[in-house]
Amino acid sequence: MVYTKEFENAIQKAVSPEYNKKRNFVQTVETVIKLREIDVKKEKLRINETIELPNPIEGKEPKICVITDRSFVIQARELKLPILTKEEIQRLEGNKKEIRKIVNSYDFFIAEAPLMPLIGRIMGQFLGPRDKMPIPVPPTGDIKPVVERLKRSVKIRMRNQPLVRGILGNEKMEPSKMAENMEKIFNVVVEKLPRRERNVDFIGFKTTMGKMVKMEITGGKKR
Repeated sequence: MVYTKEFENAIQKAVSPEYNKKRNFVQTVETVIKLREIDVKKEKLRINETIELPNPIEGKEPKICVITDRSFVIQARELKLPILTKEEIQRLEGNKKEIRKIVNSYDFFIAEAPLMPLIGRIMGQFLGPRDKMPIPVPPTGDIKPVVERLKRSVKIRMRNQPLVRGILGNEKMEPSKMAENMEKIFNVVVEKLPRRERNVDFIGFKTTMGKMVKMEITGGKKR
């Protein structure tokens, strides 16, 4: 089912003065999808997805790092992206503190495909659990389309509780655009569920510091 209009109404309410006190910074608009009849431990259901949104989040570009052995240096500089060289990766071996710092500094990594074994050996134990393993690109490839896609993307995840969390916009965006983003996120989540919409209890919307607005779903029908 399509819930775009219902999403828009709920988001409009979440950013209204009734639920959202103005702050001295631009607040993100977040969603929480509460699942039901799901035992995350027994069913081993894990949702950890990178989703390309139809409407990029204004003023919030993800931090992207390029790992290269010279092939992508010029492209990365033209795109004004930070670079990690093969030699710098090699020097990180055994330096857990510095590796952790680098991994936590970026949302996404792009790497020359031949460097993936080296990256996996030295940084994999930190990148993997955070779902930040680099996107491999052939040395002769063009990283610009990958970068453009990542700039429109957000991550959603569910860990040890039946809750899926993600960001769909900020309070400066039109609620209609955030609703379209939510439709994309919702469809990706539902595709992962054994009973699809029947496994969705409610959907929450809130700004960073605001109160939550709930849109409840029962048996695949709104109530």
